[in-house]
Amino acid sequence: MENKMFCFQCEQTACSKACTGNAGICGKTAFTAELQDRLTGALIGLARASLDNDITPEAEDIMLEGLFATLTNVNFDNASIQRMIGRVHQIKAEMSRGCAVCKAPCSRTEDYDLSEIWNAPEDIRSLKSIVLFGLRGMAAYAFHAKALGYSDKSVSGFIFEGMCKLGYELPEDKLLELALRLGEINLRCMELLDRANTECYGIPSPAEVSMTVEKGPFIVVTGHDLYDLKQLLEQAEGRGVNVYTHGEMLPAHGYPELRKYSCLKGNIGTAWQNQGREFSGLPAPVVYTSNCLMPPSEELAERIFTSGAVSFPGVPHIENGDFEPVIQMALEMKGFTDNVAFSGINGGTKLVTGFGHGTVLSSAKKIISAVKSGDISRFFLVAGCDGGKQKRSYYTEFVKAAPKDSVILTLACGKFRFNDLDMGNIGGIPRLLDMGQCNDAFGAIKVAAALADAFECNVNELPLSMVLSWYEQKAVCILLTLLHLGIKNILLGPSLPAFISPNVLDILVKNYSIGLISTPEEDLKRLCKK
Repeated sequence: MENKMFCFQCEQTACSKACTGNAGICGKTAFTAELQDRLTGALIGLARASLDNDITPEAEDIMLEGLFATLTNVNFDNASIQRMIGRVHQIKAEMSRGCAVCKAPCSRTEDYDLSEIWNAPEDIRSLKSIVLFGLRGMAAYAFHAKALGYSDKSVSGFIFEGMCKLGYELPEDKLLELALRLGEINLRCMELLDRANTECYGIPSPAEVSMTVEKGPFIVVTGHDLYDLKQLLEQAEGRGVNVYTHGEMLPAHGYPELRKYSCLKGNIGTAWQNQGREFSGLPAPVVYTSNCLMPPSEELAERIFTSGAVSFPGVPHIENGDFEPVIQMALEMKGFTDNVAFSGINGGTKLVTGFGHGTVLSSAKKIISAVKSGDISRFFLVAGCDGGKQKRSYYTEFVKAAPKDSVILTLACGKFRFNDLDMGNIGGIPRLLDMGQCNDAFGAIKVAAALADAFECNVNELPLSMVLSWYEQKAVCILLTLLHLGIKNILLGPSLPAFISPNVLDILVKNYSIGLISTPEEDLKRLCKK
């Protein structure tokens, strides 16, 4: 494959085929892409070294962090990636000390050359890519859970197993089986993170969130990492500095142990791809806590900080949870001199979040009664990632055109296409229920399972349709979880993944009736007949 780079893991990949030039559409250079492939190959070598050795805590940590770092829009810092490769080699050498003196070296634990995947026959490449990208997404969820002190050996063990198997030749049926197992284990991983979040921060409950920034010093926090946000809130409380969420941080307002801090004020902006426009000129620092980092402008780069797995060259990284440099910058910049009102993409100025599965299921009797009486005709799960393609306006138009007696469940950053709309309610039940971050797909699954039990049917027989948007690798592992559960008739958009070959797509269509979105009108006509 004579390319300067090869990457097709995200939805915006060039020409819906692959980024192969000097840089990817996301902004990473060909050299950064090569380093990420080298890091992934080193992690495969580490996984293979674990076959005859116990997985140490250090090995587990670097596996999760390394896979997380290779997600789209996470780590653009070559020096940081090179340091991780060095740590992988060091940990691998400590795990498999016998290899250094072995008189019959097998090369099994050596770094894997990822071009073996990119140059594999099309269907093998497709299936191995699905597994690799799914593992990257699941590792991100496991990383967030572990930051709160929660881990599951079956999750980390499977990640090592999956990475190990990527380094060997496997037939298509075994790779498909591995992908569906990944979906099964990811359900366990999302449940783990759900438990970590609710036990640490409380059960989410509905919260109305203002999009007005009050005068005075403030900080904007984007990403997904609630642990980083909590540390910042603890350190900013009483300091005269307000904190505003952005993107996937919006659901933080639903957690009682986070919204108890008086410095957590509201939300500014929409989804990750609008960072450049929404952060431009703000008199405040911005903290990036997880993936979805857009390469910043020169002006913005001077007032941003990264934390966790995120890194960008020349940008200060928060170490040991010490947010004092961010707070000091906010105090120095002083913020706005007057209150400034912002709005969503549809002009709304308030958002409502916090409808986690605990809240929704507490109203299960009321919801079931509304369905049986005909007041609620259908549920639509309109969820997933947002992105920059114009076709993503589909999701706004779909929600606007949905029947007035339907309820919209949503989660992840795709909701910013419509979450500022006034959707009204049905008998006191809000028509728009924001269930949280992308990992809160676990909550949507719990709600669907509870409704299926109540109506004595399976999930596919419910008046429930899933219309999903995808962008990066966490969406891949969630989709695999839905397929593992046997959920069918999912509509996916705005385009199908470039890494799914025609033959693999044919398998998904035949077994799960997965399809591509068309127009809101046509899709609603089809879905409302079911």
